Amino acid sequence: MRVYVPLTLPGLAEAYKTGELGSGPFVAYAVTPGLREWYLSDDIEELEYAALSRAALASLRLLAADPGAARRRVVVAVDVADGAATADPDRGLDPAALGEVTVAGTMPLAKAAAVHVDAGDAEEDVAAAARALELADGGDDDAQFVVDGAEDHELLWFATQEIASLVDGV
Repeated sequence: MRVYVPLTLPGLAEAYKTGELGSGPFVAYAVTPGLREWYLSDDIEELEYAALSRAALASLRLLAADPGAARRRVVVAVDVADGAATADPDRGLDPAALGEVTVAGTMPLAKAAAVHVDAGDAEEDVAAAARALELADGGDDDAQFVVDGAEDHELLWFATQEIASLVDGV
């Protein structure tokens, strides 16, 4: 199963330094039954993109909580064994938990398949989205428009060998 772990650049730097994405349990995102039902698609690539997008939103939440972090969303894609990540069946269709899974154990960074990070030109929109997130969560349509502006930026794909250059200077 592929899971998408939301981070920030400082979080990725820490994972690079320690060699671990998390010591478990930690939250990630994946193609869950609830996400399948919500997305109404059988195309696995579309579903994985939806899970990646949910992780990008979770990364934005991490940025909102860490004003010192570079304003770039970070998501690490990792293949885990079946059963290593579980979805809460009671929250399966909760819009706030779509695609959310809990990874039980320690996850070595070496198991990562790829890293997805915003380009530098997204930083202004991501910063604005992080500032608007709380209001958007409260139902403010203008704030939601700002948050959606960050989602207009596609995350770039990086090979795991490029992590060192991504976190250089962080």
